[in-house]
Amino acid sequence: MSRQFIHQPNDSQTLVQQQTQNQKRTDWSEYTDPRMNDFDEGVIAMIQYIWIETLYFYAIYPWITGMQDAFTLDVLEVPQGSGSGFVWDKKGHIVTNYHVIRGASDLRVTLADQTTYDAKVVGFDQDKDVAVLRIDAPKDKLRPIPVGVSADLLVGQKVFAIGNPFGLDHTLTTGVISGLRREISSAATGRPIQDVIQTDAAINPGNSGGPLLDSSGNLIGINTAIYSPSGASSGVGFSIPVDTVGGIVDQLVQFGKVTRPILGIKFAPDQSVEQLGVSGVLVLDAPPNGPAGKAGLQSTKRDTYGRLVLGDIITSVNGKKVANGGDLYRILDQCKVGETVTVEVLRGDHVEKIPVMLEPKPDES
Repeated sequence: MSRQFIHQPNDSQTLVQQQTQNQKRTDWSEYTDPRMNDFDEGVIAMIQYIWIETLYFYAIYPWITGMQDAFTLDVLEVPQGSGSGFVWDKKGHIVTNYHVIRGASDLRVTLADQTTYDAKVVGFDQDKDVAVLRIDAPKDKLRPIPVGVSADLLVGQKVFAIGNPFGLDHTLTTGVISGLRREISSAATGRPIQDVIQTDAAINPGNSGGPLLDSSGNLIGINTAIYSPSGASSGVGFSIPVDTVGGIVDQLVQFGKVTRPILGIKFAPDQSVEQLGVSGVLVLDAPPNGPAGKAGLQSTKRDTYGRLVLGDIITSVNGKKVANGGDLYRILDQCKVGETVTVEVLRGDHVEKIPVMLEPKPDES
């Protein structure tokens, strides 16, 4: 349910009380500077504290990219996959985006004191673009970032993004929450990531995996994407909300993977189905050893004359309308492994309802 902002003093007071009760405030007193005004002093103290928890790390690939220094005009080599991350716990778990480490042959993490450690991948979730690494660093060098809540955020709230754009470590940008409950697609799988935070804080290449903070210094999201024709910040950045990230990280730390249910089908692009003049998801392939194949869903195939015979078109799951692939993913995200769902399909000129028991997604390598 969306929250409406009402310009009434009582509502504002209630909101402040709720935020005070819900989120733990960190003591920044040891980082204060008497030369600053109250606002600047609070922000700078908070950022100096958080910097200790924000990391610069890079993934080693067979290739690197060149970047020209704006002042000397020298070409700098920036490791492909360089990005940001932050300390999750005292055990050395580091959280970042999956797309930053994807395909890497070697991973290294640099802490705020410039010490560098080799990192191992604990697990990742391609669908939500989250990865967890681990480093063997002394506990006194690991300070977990304060975790906030993203469910009660409001448009207009002040936010801070920390990262390493273009390889420039520990860069701070600031802005506000521009929008809530946005939806973007995973770069790896195309599955939708829901409830994404939109911000105008500058997010550039290299910021990926860095923290998005509220004005109390609490983590509210992971900076993950920008909307930009040029590839640089255009004032439209997106962060995966911490409420989504928290559950994923817990599963990755405990099991090394995220258990998510699937139908076990390959389906046609939405544009192809639209051209047929129908609404739904066209099944291209339902392997016989998968959940949908076992239940009897039919794949698209060719007859003996080479003519294309369309497979089942999924129109709803558990009574919820499926107009495209995004709808199907959203419904499955709300289901559990082992659950039996009712899949309604258009088969030829008639409708059938087929029970399908969902199975876990196979492990990614």
